[in-house]
Amino acid sequence: MTRLTRRELIATGAAAGVLAASGLPARAMPRRGGTLRAVLPGASVADSWDARRHQGLFMAAAGMGAVFECLTEITADGSLRGELATRWTGSRDARVWRLYLREDVRFHNGKAFGAEDVIASLDLHRDPAGRSPAWPIVADITAMRARGSHAVEITLARGNADFPYLLSDYHLLIYPAGQIERAMRDGIGTGPYRVVLFEPGQRLRAARIDDHWKDGQAAWFDGIDLVAEPAGHARVDALRAARTDVAAGLPAAAIAGLSKDSALSLHVTRGNQFTALELFTQGAPFDAVALRRALAHAIDRQGLVDTVLAGHGTVGADTPVSPLAPYHAALPVPEFDPDRARDILRRADLSRLRVALPVSDVLHPSAVEMAWHMRDSARAAGIDLAVREQRAAVHGPTPDIPLVQTAWWGRPTEDWMLSSAFVPGADWAKTGWDGGASFQAHLAEARASFDPALRAEIYRDLQTRIAADAPMIVPAFADHLQATRKTVATPAQIGAMWPMDNARFAQRWWMA
Repeated sequence: MTRLTRRELIATGAAAGVLAASGLPARAMPRRGGTLRAVLPGASVADSWDARRHQGLFMAAAGMGAVFECLTEITADGSLRGELATRWTGSRDARVWRLYLREDVRFHNGKAFGAEDVIASLDLHRDPAGRSPAWPIVADITAMRARGSHAVEITLARGNADFPYLLSDYHLLIYPAGQIERAMRDGIGTGPYRVVLFEPGQRLRAARIDDHWKDGQAAWFDGIDLVAEPAGHARVDALRAARTDVAAGLPAAAIAGLSKDSALSLHVTRGNQFTALELFTQGAPFDAVALRRALAHAIDRQGLVDTVLAGHGTVGADTPVSPLAPYHAALPVPEFDPDRARDILRRADLSRLRVALPVSDVLHPSAVEMAWHMRDSARAAGIDLAVREQRAAVHGPTPDIPLVQTAWWGRPTEDWMLSSAFVPGADWAKTGWDGGASFQAHLAEARASFDPALRAEIYRDLQTRIAADAPMIVPAFADHLQATRKTVATPAQIGAMWPMDNARFAQRWWMA
């Protein structure tokens, strides 16, 4: 049994699915039983089992992490293995991919899983009018054909060497063909947990399915009870009072105190998560590169990491590609220099700029604190950021709200991240900046290549352009802060691509 790293996948153009128990170390002895209680952020009263609308941790953990499954899965160490796909092969130009599917899978209503379910499920995201966050992943699909009952051939308009990785996206859940509307209403998937109770924006209770294909490999709890809690301090209180076994998205300020509690285990993982200031560039003065460059020097990045994040993060250099990514470009970090920022604004006739900055803790528990920190440092440069705290999540700038603070989980691959942020039509690409025709052409060239040296060169160039000109200031990458009571056991390594073991804690953890 093997798992493929991205470098191995790119080098060979093919990957073998991995069915090896769950990546658990030999010393770990997971046991079946118990009900896991978890409090999570990121829920909404508008939540449903329609994965095109999933945006936060709660539904990622409930959907991909429990009730449904994807075609592939990113493991705790960042490698790729099959979930509903057992293996896959790609053509030399990375345009044609054949997926071989599991034959021992049924949906919760008894329907057998097969090729037609994959085709129907991916088709959901191909309509740009549907505004699925997964649209950039499937936009290049030109044809999907069943090759027998348990194989699918997918043809892309342009090559994509990362395509098997993209199929792990938590939006790309697999539904039963011909029954998708019912599946979205009732939560009918192929995952190891069946819905018992679902209250949108509040709670999911689900029970373990007997004779699931993952028996002995994953999903050790008899049941799970996920409770939505938007306030970080309330999640901390629930953990301390033993009202929950697991809490995610903890405020950095609480970590020092929690570390002294002998009943708790902290799980701090460094991943792709970052905070950003994003500007809508289609109107003055936000279309001025000078404003972006002034902002880059007006933020005390190290101070933000040291104080607001309590050291649980790293400074950013205005590229959204994580320092953990294989092709991350180690660019110079803009120096905190209020005088330089003030001079840039003066030369551009933008002195004494005042602008509203909406922010919400929904996407990151320390987001509001970060905003106030950035306001204080920017004032020294003559920029007045009028922080506006709000309950609703902030997902991107608009003509009416041209500057916002956002929080991203990041993406597992460079192309996935850059396409999500800067390809026109992508649900998260809201600044109006796409880098121009040359930027998009180079992005497509790297996407189609299996040559690591060429990819490294192109991605460094693209990140350099982004840091210089893009309307996205990335001051810091923030660690994932989560904790369990010691009644819960975890593997030695916890995934950091997304929070809570890549949102798959309900399958990978167990009662101690």
